[in-house]
Amino acid sequence: MSTMDIRSFPSSMPARHGHPHTHPQHSSNHSYAEQPMLVYWEMTQACGLACRHCRAEAVSTPHPNELTFEEGKNLLRQIAAFKNPTPHLVFTGGDPLRRADLFDLIDEARSLGINASITPSATADLTVEVLSRLKDHGIDSFGLSLDGSTATRHEAVRGVEGCFGWTIAAAKAAASLGVPIQVNTLVAEETVDDVPAVYELLKTFPVMRWSLFFLIEVGRGKVLQPISSERGEQLMNWIYDQSKVAPFAMATTEAPSYRRVALSRMRAAGMAAGEIERTPVYRGFGIRDGHGIVFISNQGDICPAGFLPLAVGNVRTDQLQDVYRNAPIFQALHDPNQFKGKCGRCEYRALCGGSRARAFAATGDALASDPFCHYEPPVHEGLSVQV
Repeated sequence: MSTMDIRSFPSSMPARHGHPHTHPQHSSNHSYAEQPMLVYWEMTQACGLACRHCRAEAVSTPHPNELTFEEGKNLLRQIAAFKNPTPHLVFTGGDPLRRADLFDLIDEARSLGINASITPSATADLTVEVLSRLKDHGIDSFGLSLDGSTATRHEAVRGVEGCFGWTIAAAKAAASLGVPIQVNTLVAEETVDDVPAVYELLKTFPVMRWSLFFLIEVGRGKVLQPISSERGEQLMNWIYDQSKVAPFAMATTEAPSYRRVALSRMRAAGMAAGEIERTPVYRGFGIRDGHGIVFISNQGDICPAGFLPLAVGNVRTDQLQDVYRNAPIFQALHDPNQFKGKCGRCEYRALCGGSRARAFAATGDALASDPFCHYEPPVHEGLSVQV
């Protein structure tokens, strides 16, 4: 499965969705407690890869209880029930290409006015013909994962020989079709030393956005090792430095503390509030697991995020809009003042909020502090930072 996260999707896309199409715009007029910006639908658990960090613990065959075609259409209608703006939909998995009804469901989404992106697995099935067909049916951006600068490094994570070449070929094919792509790269102890080399490789491709996904120890990801908070702080400063010169946008996934790092660096450089508000990183301020984000599993469970597998309803029996707005865990995630420990007293809690998924993975409490963040807020509680 891909680790793509639309929170880090590009800011300039053919305006059809809000993610690799058009990145969600941060706005004081938009209430993430009422309207998610991004809905992820894990269409199937089936996948041809064997990624060592797979959240979905994907297997070669679909789950017998995954949503049917009619149930999928019902989910799409529930997504369309959100208005102004309608959330951006991300078809993910597993590998969404393993759904025989994928193109019919894309057509249904488009007929309902839903903009969509897709994160297909880089297998031999991901041909230029398939990518062209996805484009023709209304998918206007793709997400691909590249976890190493060489075949040996990438395939050590992805688990299938040949997938490095398939990934590179898919990136080139997408470029030839004029379809924007986001590349996602895992950050873990096993991969972090190779990150600069991946950056150099990506500079040779027409990538729209590069997002670095900081490991969450869920699913098969428990076999890998996260980097230390100190190393994370160093890497986020490196990301900020490179983002000023890179030929593509750069972002992080499950590392919202990058927003604090970036804001601090921008302020130190003397940037005014108006200038900060025009930066790509600003567009993600306030969006976090369960707040601006919602995830639907292949069996219809409603969760705050794919890496925060707390099922609090099911689209077969519940309405997505009601669960997102009113379920107690979602209401708590909408309110950063309910966060605990240093995340709860941090002045950056509204624009960052910490990774709720990592807090849950580490403690079993989605409102606990994010153990990855290196920042120590003042002892006294204060107002959240304003740009």
